Amino acid sequence: MMKKIGFVFLLALTSCISNKKLIYLQDQGAQTQPGYQASERVPYRYEEYVLQKFDIVDIEIKTSIPELNALFEVSKASSGSMSMVGGSEGGGDVFFMNGYTIDEEGNVELPLMGKVELHGMTAEAGKEKIERELVKFVNEGNFFVRVRLGGIRFSALGEFNNPGKLTILQSRATIFEAIAAANDLSIMAKRDEIVLVRQYPDGSQIHRINLNDKNLLASDYYFIKPNDILYAEPYKIREFGNTTNFIQTFTLLTTLVTAVALVLTLVNNN
Repeated sequence: MMKKIGFVFLLALTSCISNKKLIYLQDQGAQTQPGYQASERVPYRYEEYVLQKFDIVDIEIKTSIPELNALFEVSKASSGSMSMVGGSEGGGDVFFMNGYTIDEEGNVELPLMGKVELHGMTAEAGKEKIERELVKFVNEGNFFVRVRLGGIRFSALGEFNNPGKLTILQSRATIFEAIAAANDLSIMAKRDEIVLVRQYPDGSQIHRINLNDKNLLASDYYFIKPNDILYAEPYKIREFGNTTNFIQTFTLLTTLVTAVALVLTLVNNN
């Protein structure tokens, strides 16, 4: 019986998750640059995002001609309505409702200019391309064009407190902002091995991220990109249920084992 009691306590000890597994941006020893100080500024490694098919972009065009302005506004509204019908589960934010969706051929369709290919371009390059098309209809200097990404849409799966398909209405966001948008990771999540599935123009690639390592700040994965998928794997203790259930189960087993041991002791003494 004492062996059984010892086994239960051993199980509890081996199932505990240390703080070292839970704390973000730790000093990971040899991997850290020599002489690295907490106050040292870590340079970003950020590549400007290249627009891809099915991205939602916000395109604003203003001219000195009121009739053209009205035409662009109507086109923008109708584009948003069609996007909502085609993918209502994708958001509901202002960009999703009123932005332009890049089609499967990599184009957006604009009044007067027709189809304009934006796939593979940065937002700034897309802006310049639209300006080159617009100057055919409006004198240069009599119009304003702005192109920006319609928010960052990503998926959070696994051990998040609020998993799902989420949107951050910013043009740039860090992986920690994405985690915050999903209401942080649960205590069961493997923070040193987050799976990141990233979409590239020529396909998808899986990366594994260590959130506990402060060198993440200087990596290519500190900033998330549209259509990223974050998956947080659980520790093996998850097999026993969530934290509350495990504590309740452990308490019940401990009480039961103690009661049985007490009864056996009384019987043996008699």
